[in-house]
Amino acid sequence: MSSQVSTNEIRGGYKVEVEGQPYTVISNEFVKPGKGQSFNRIKLRHLLSGRTIEKTFKSGDKLDVADVSESSMRLLYKESDGAVFMDEKTYEQMKVMWENIGDNKQWLLDDHLYDIIFYKGSPVSIEPPIFMEMTVKETSPGARGDTASGRVLKPAIVESGAEVKIPIFVEEGETIKVDTRNGEYVSRVTPK
Repeated sequence: MSSQVSTNEIRGGYKVEVEGQPYTVISNEFVKPGKGQSFNRIKLRHLLSGRTIEKTFKSGDKLDVADVSESSMRLLYKESDGAVFMDEKTYEQMKVMWENIGDNKQWLLDDHLYDIIFYKGSPVSIEPPIFMEMTVKETSPGARGDTASGRVLKPAIVESGAEVKIPIFVEEGETIKVDTRNGEYVSRVTPK
C-alpha cells in the first residue's frame, strides 16, 4: 500500500503517481467556480519523458506518492551510452543512460555533484545544480558600439558544451555563472 497525499496539500516539486506513471508537480491551482464543486488544476511533468500535462482533480481527492528517491552523486566520467556517477558516502558507482539524462547532458562536468532521481530503484533522470560556474570556451569578440539598444547578447559555448547567450563584454576564458533551468547567463565570476 503506497502512501497518499491530498490534492489540497500538493505543492510544486512533489513526486506523485497518476495512472501508474511518475510525475513531478509543477503547479497546483485551487479553483472555486461560482456553481459546483471546487477543484484543483495540477500541472505535471512526466519523470521519464519530460512531457508536461495538466489534470484536474476534485478538491480533496487523494493521489499516490510516487516511489521516488533522490541521491546526490558525483559525475566521474562520460561513456558513449551514458554517464558514470559515484555515491560519495558508499563509493558505489552507477551508470545513468543518455536517454534518461536528456537535455541535462549539456550541463555535465566531471567531478561535479548532481541529484540523481530514482523511480522504483532505477535511475530515471538527473538534476544539475541550479547555478553552475563554467568557463567560456568559444565566443566571438563583442563589437564596440553595439550597446545602443541596452543589454546585447552574443552566443558562447561553455566548457560543458552548452550554448549560452552572454553579454558582449564577456570574453573567452572568463568564468560565468549560468542558470541551468533556462540556460541563461547570470553573472561573471571573479577569480578567487
